[in-house]
Amino acid sequence: MSPHVMDTGMLRKIVIHNYRLFRDFTLEFTPGMNILVGDNDTGKSTVLEAVNLALTGRVQNRLLAQDLSPYLFNLDITREYILAVQEGQGPEPPDMIVDLYLEQSAATAHLKGRNNSTDEDTYGLRFRAAYNPDFAVEYAAFIKEPDNIRVVPAEYYRCEWMGFDGNAVTARSIPVTVSVIDAAAIRLQSGADYYLQGIIGNNLTPTERVELTRAYRSLREEFARNPSITEINNKLKATPGDVSDRELSLGIDISQRASWESSLVPHLDDMPFTFVGKGEQSSLKILLALNRRVQDAHVVLVEEPENHLSFTRMNILIGKVLKKCEDRQVLVTTHSSYVLNKLGLKQLVLLTDTGGLRLSGLTPSTQDYFQKLPGYDTLRLILAQRAILVEGPSDELIVQRAYRDIHGALPIYEGVDVISTGLSFRRFLELAVQLQRRTTVVRDNDGSDPAEVAARYADFTVHNFISVRVGAAEGGNTLEPQLLAANGRAALNEIFGTSYVTDEDLVKHMTSNKTTCALAIFESETTITMPGYIRDAVA
Repeated sequence: MSPHVMDTGMLRKIVIHNYRLFRDFTLEFTPGMNILVGDNDTGKSTVLEAVNLALTGRVQNRLLAQDLSPYLFNLDITREYILAVQEGQGPEPPDMIVDLYLEQSAATAHLKGRNNSTDEDTYGLRFRAAYNPDFAVEYAAFIKEPDNIRVVPAEYYRCEWMGFDGNAVTARSIPVTVSVIDAAAIRLQSGADYYLQGIIGNNLTPTERVELTRAYRSLREEFARNPSITEINNKLKATPGDVSDRELSLGIDISQRASWESSLVPHLDDMPFTFVGKGEQSSLKILLALNRRVQDAHVVLVEEPENHLSFTRMNILIGKVLKKCEDRQVLVTTHSSYVLNKLGLKQLVLLTDTGGLRLSGLTPSTQDYFQKLPGYDTLRLILAQRAILVEGPSDELIVQRAYRDIHGALPIYEGVDVISTGLSFRRFLELAVQLQRRTTVVRDNDGSDPAEVAARYADFTVHNFISVRVGAAEGGNTLEPQLLAANGRAALNEIFGTSYVTDEDLVKHMTSNKTTCALAIFESETTITMPGYIRDAVA
């Protein structure tokens, strides 16, 4: 971390009360990368928004003190407030609080105090929206009609933005600057953007700029001399003026404020920027924003950088984000396993209703493994209620069919994710232990004693939420002979539309066409008898 960043004091913790999804929420930050993951509506964007609110006093680029909405209040606290009003308890409206704790530094010394949720004598910022007693008369009249109350009465609130010392703050007095990077919200101007201005400034001499200005003015003057424009202007001059007695004509503004800089349009391979693909636009927007904003920012908030990007483009973008933000504190939200793995699982924060869970116990080799092989669906395990780990696609199809036969629905509809991990069971089990996620491994015996195979995972199965199911020795070494042993050759021939006369030939066919045969079983309306280890795994 550069001295410039460290001297300002980094974010240490955030505590949120009654803001959006969070009733009571606390999250610790680390100095470098913090990757926020979670299911939809778990508050990833809300955390970024709350950090930005504490540092700028703004939500969606508007001062919250001037635009406080009742819909920013937590829904549960809103319902409790309305119920209390309807029961005649006469409650005061609830507070909304965001406390942002900062590391100690010379720059944050003036923010030290106990004006925070935890009563710590420490450094930080508080944004609080609270009932304003100056409106006591109006509020008393308001709650006399409880049946008309549907939301928190935000019009009777005042907003306080202050340090933990209790003194009000302004943007100038806050030592920590923040940059918000959200491709969906960035709107590039039709004229020259920051990046083009930089290129122009770095590559054009003053003489060349003057010549470009002169050429641009000549082009606009030439427009006015065009015969078609002259004919149009002659007609306009003959038209009686409704609002002015002066002659009306069309022309291009050649004043200084309408300079060539504001008329340039970014092009990529001769294509105007607005006509290139969404992925290219998204990537360019993020990189332009990084170029423009990160240099002087201490904290960078990045919202789902993977949007619209292919695997290759995402790899390039993430590499550039890492390089540009290497000496900054970064909070990034993502729905992409690739982004998560590439940035580092150790930096993961799995959001809950009340805080975040970190994978601090992952071994360095496992984190390195997923960073170098980022295509694994680690996020599926992280977000699942329960996971079943299998070796490949054919096992995945058979396990899903077995689950549906027993439970009447595919596993994913009940929060159970069947994930193909190859031979990386131990890597995924490390994640499962950190998350305390109920996880079952389903694997072949590969010709070894099933008990011996299961014993290889004994360091994981000491946890009661981890189990390992291995095919019985008498059923065969792999999935295909196990299915044959459980169902017989005649039944499988019927499902596959084949007529093999020996078990050996049928197994050879199934082994050579693993996924095709597994798909046929998955889709078949014939009753299937599942091998015991698969049945046990899904039961």
